[in-house]
Amino acid sequence: MDQNGFQPPHAGPVEPLEYSDALAKELSAHSDELESASPREILSWAIERFAPHFAMATAFGPEGMTLIHMLAEIAPRTPIFNLETGYQFPETLELRERVKERYGIEVQFVRPLLDVAQYEKKHGGPLYSRDPNQCCFDRKIKLLEQVAAGLHAWSSAIRRDQSPDRAKTPIVGWDRKFQLVKVSPLANVTRETIWEMIVNEKIPYNPLHDQGYQSIGCQPCTRAVMFGEDERAGRWSGQEKTECGLHSIEDED
Repeated sequence: MDQNGFQPPHAGPVEPLEYSDALAKELSAHSDELESASPREILSWAIERFAPHFAMATAFGPEGMTLIHMLAEIAPRTPIFNLETGYQFPETLELRERVKERYGIEVQFVRPLLDVAQYEKKHGGPLYSRDPNQCCFDRKIKLLEQVAAGLHAWSSAIRRDQSPDRAKTPIVGWDRKFQLVKVSPLANVTRETIWEMIVNEKIPYNPLHDQGYQSIGCQPCTRAVMFGEDERAGRWSGQEKTECGLHSIEDED
């Protein structure tokens, strides 16, 4: 296990996956082929192609919970990790235990070196209220950079209909920011379909969703949304910021 808490799905160092024209063509071709595939089929392809150097990131949102449900059936030994910033809701953290009880899967917490108290002392108070971009960088982006060094591919749970920034998300693409392949099995799936699956399959979910929280991130930067608002309107409300930086489309090929 490395210093941030992530247990790689293999032993020893990993040779990085080198980006090349050949790899770009392969990823583009597979992305096109998988446009009409189901999320389960996309996950199965990703595991067959990249395991044991493949892992999933989750913030325990409804989309992520459906992917965990699928992985439990397809490849339950696939490593799943959560970027535990120290600012997540207690209800979010509790889902980790519910996942373990339901599926026997222990989601790994990846934590910054400085806990919240140390971090805020260093910066003279909460940085999220003054410089949320730096806070996200320190407590999310840097963590994923460390995890990515031991992988060839990772899976996210983003959907194209969540925001304009995510609308062009490929099913499979090269993640330039983190220098590995990014697989988005739910890119073509709608919010309605996700919740239909949760209800039908009795998939655990965050109870905050029943209180008007549609998109849930760190507690200080998340609020419930009002009727008629965009589902991500509650993230960094009142600021121009709309993404933490993990899923910026300009970083994908």
